[in-house]
Amino acid sequence: MKNWVTKKLDEACEVEYGTRVVNKRDGGTIYPVYGGGGATFFMDTFNRENCFVVARFAMSEQCTRYIEGKFFLNDSGLSVKPKDAKEILQEFLNLQLLYLNDQIYSLARGTAQKNLDVPAFRNTELHFPKSLPEQHRIVAILDEAFAAIAKAKANAQQNLQNAKELFESYLQGVFENKGEGWEEKKINEIGIAQTGTTPKTSEKENFGDFIPFIKPADVDFSNSGDIRYDNDGLSEIGLKKGRKMESGSTLMVCIGATIGKVGFAEMDVSCNQQINSLTVKKDFDPKFIYYAMTTRNFQEKVLLEGKGAQATLPIINKSKWENLTISFPKSKIEQKKFVEKFDALKTETQKLESIYQQKIKDLEELKKSVLQKAFSGELKTTAVIV
Repeated sequence: MKNWVTKKLDEACEVEYGTRVVNKRDGGTIYPVYGGGGATFFMDTFNRENCFVVARFAMSEQCTRYIEGKFFLNDSGLSVKPKDAKEILQEFLNLQLLYLNDQIYSLARGTAQKNLDVPAFRNTELHFPKSLPEQHRIVAILDEAFAAIAKAKANAQQNLQNAKELFESYLQGVFENKGEGWEEKKINEIGIAQTGTTPKTSEKENFGDFIPFIKPADVDFSNSGDIRYDNDGLSEIGLKKGRKMESGSTLMVCIGATIGKVGFAEMDVSCNQQINSLTVKKDFDPKFIYYAMTTRNFQEKVLLEGKGAQATLPIINKSKWENLTISFPKSKIEQKKFVEKFDALKTETQKLESIYQQKIKDLEELKKSVLQKAFSGELKTTAVIV
C-alpha cells in the first residue's frame, strides 16, 4: 500500500505483561481485575487505564479487547503501546490489533489450555500510514462506523429479547390466570418420575448407537426446549444397566448451574443421573406438562428446593422433585388446545429470534468487513449502511 509502513510489532511497540494477583490475598472493591477475558474480581489499586488488552493465558476466540477506565491487568493478559507516538497512534494500533484478533488467536498453543506464543506475537506484522493525519482519518471513520453498528446491534438485541419475552409472558399469563376446571397435582401423581443413571464408563460394551444418552448439556441446548440426540448413545447392553425414558417424556436437569433446564423428548432416550424425567399418564397431554415445567413459577419452586444449606451446587433430588405441584385443566382436550396455541406462538417467536440473531451476526461481519477495508488501504468514505 502506497505511503504505508510495515513493521514487526516488537519494532514499533512495547509489550507490557500484567501482574499476578490472587483473589483471596489481593482482592478489594474498587477496580475490576482483567486478564485476557472479562473481569474476574476487584482490587483497590489499578495498573492500567483506557487500554487495549491481548489474552496471554487461557485464550478464547475473542482474545483482544479494549477496556475503558481504570482497571488492574493480571498476568493472564498483556497490553501493547507504541514506542513512538509520532509514528503510530495508540487509537490506530488498538483498531489494528482488533482487526488481527483471529490471526493472534491462531498463535495460541496447547490443548487443554491455549496460551499465546509471545515470540510469534512479537513478530506479527503491523501496517500503518506514514501520515498521522491519515491515521486520524481512518480512526475517525471507524469510530463513526462502529458507533452506528453498535446502535444497530443494540436494537437487534433488544428486539431479540422482546421476542423471547413475548412467548414467556403469554405462557406465564395462562398459568397465572387459570380459569374454571383447573386443578393441581404432584408430579408423582401425574406420571412416572425417574432419575437417570450412568452405566459403567469403563465397560465399552455399554455404549453405542442403540438409544441416545442424554446429559445436562444436551437439554435445552439451544434455549428452545430442544434436546440434542447425536452426542452419545447406549448399546442394548448399556440400556439394560441404565433407564429408558419413553418418547414424550419431559427431562429436567436436577443439579448444577443449569438446574431447571427443561427439554421434551421426541423419541425414547436414556439419561444420566443429573437428569429427572416424567412420563405422564394417559389422562395428561405430555407437551402441556412440559410447558408447565418451563413456567417461571415452576422454575422458582425448583430453584428454591435446590438450595441446600450443605450443598456446594444447587441440587433437587427425586423425592423433592416429584412432590412439586403442577396446575392443569382437568380436560385433556383443553390441555391439547393450549398446547396448539403454545406451539404456534413459539414457532412464530422462534422465527423472529432467528431473524434478529442473523441481524446480529451480519453486523459482526460488517464490522470485520470495515476493518478489512481500513487496513488494506481501501477506506475511502465515512458512509456505512447498517
